[in-house]
Amino acid sequence: MKRAVVLLSGGLDSATALAVARDRGYDCFALSVDYGQRHHSELAAAKAVARALGAVEHRVLHLDMGQFGGSALTDRALAVPTAPSVGIPVTYVPARNTVMLALALGWAEVIEADAIYIGVNAVDYSGYPDCRPEFVEAFARMANLATKRGVEGHPIRIEAPLMELSKAEIIRLGSGLGVDYSLTVSCYQADEEGGACGECDSCRFRRQGFTEAGIPDATRYRMGLSG
Repeated sequence: MKRAVVLLSGGLDSATALAVARDRGYDCFALSVDYGQRHHSELAAAKAVARALGAVEHRVLHLDMGQFGGSALTDRALAVPTAPSVGIPVTYVPARNTVMLALALGWAEVIEADAIYIGVNAVDYSGYPDCRPEFVEAFARMANLATKRGVEGHPIRIEAPLMELSKAEIIRLGSGLGVDYSLTVSCYQADEEGGACGECDSCRFRRQGFTEAGIPDATRYRMGLSG
């Protein structure tokens, strides 16, 4: 069987990327990162998603990027915006996808995986620079210059199957592949039970996606909130 490392945050997009990789015939090795984010409910969600979608293995790496700060997702002194903002929002975590792809690359080499899957999207997203196709293409070039597999003619592909899809298209795709979105947590400031705030960028894109997909919203909102 061919193998893939799948970056799994516990959110809607990464769960769909895992389902796509499985559907394409990969044995999937799910990798989550405890990077100092505001809450850990997404890591519990990642564990549930990995189990539900039949990942061969699920690992959680601990790397506290919160030591640097600079993002509302890692620095509690910065508030998570509850209204759309101009430019790259304060929820951007500096170099997060670069670091996570590098970690996935290391594991992929060890297990001789052929691909790394990441659920980045450049349609319904917050404008993060490390979610663009140019970034993924550049990382793929670097990866195969910097690895034994790449140099020896066995390149590791960086797959971003959701890159050009709207959130509604992602939800329809994942629903067709058996993703249980009630297991996922996308909210930037979810409570420890996974209850979503319903106000942050991620919640807004997610809610809009379910509405446009014509699929009931599977999001678990905090007490008193609804989709």
